[in-house]
Amino acid sequence: MKDLIQSLEWRYACKKMNGKQVPQEKLDRILKSVQLAPTSMGFQPFQVLLITDSELREKILPIANRQSQITQCSHLLVFAAWSNFSMAQVDDYIRLISETRQQPLESLEGFRAALAGIINNNTPEYLFQWSARQVYLAFGFAIAAAATEEVDCTPMEGFDARALDKFLDLEKQGLKSVCMLPLGYRDADSDKLANMPKVRRPLDQVITHNFNLEQETIS
Repeated sequence: MKDLIQSLEWRYACKKMNGKQVPQEKLDRILKSVQLAPTSMGFQPFQVLLITDSELREKILPIANRQSQITQCSHLLVFAAWSNFSMAQVDDYIRLISETRQQPLESLEGFRAALAGIINNNTPEYLFQWSARQVYLAFGFAIAAAATEEVDCTPMEGFDARALDKFLDLEKQGLKSVCMLPLGYRDADSDKLANMPKVRRPLDQVITHNFNLEQETIS
């Protein structure tokens, strides 16, 4: 495994893939990073669909504006946020904490009440947006993990989410698609971006050191 910064320097949003398969052990580590990603209260209100079937990906291609990585990749990950919430989900999570940490359920009542407050005191749209933000945490971890494995990927938002949800029947599963991540290997000969320098704002423009409220407003 390479140094993280070297890995992030190496990665880019791959535009053309060569169809080479990602080894199972590399895929497993990328998926494990999704599972281990931080989320608000550790709740993980999302699901990741792993799609390898070539016919299925061919049908997704027009939904994704015919971005070629959909069919050229080895594996396609669809990140979907929960769109329906219930106390059953809260109770499942509380039981998991109890079993994993060997804590009595009674000791988790305060935490259960805090989660219940989020579920019961907010609108469905707020809850979906909250869960979508948790998706992006896991999404970022998957991208970084792929880089450390020297597996290319393409972060994607450019697709018709409603059409994808209908095609994958996500509504019945209480899910809405948020983003997709094709995994594979770059076709450096046909991808003009493969050997171009990474373009990022200078670090001192991205990071503000020693911030205080007395500084002049940046315009």
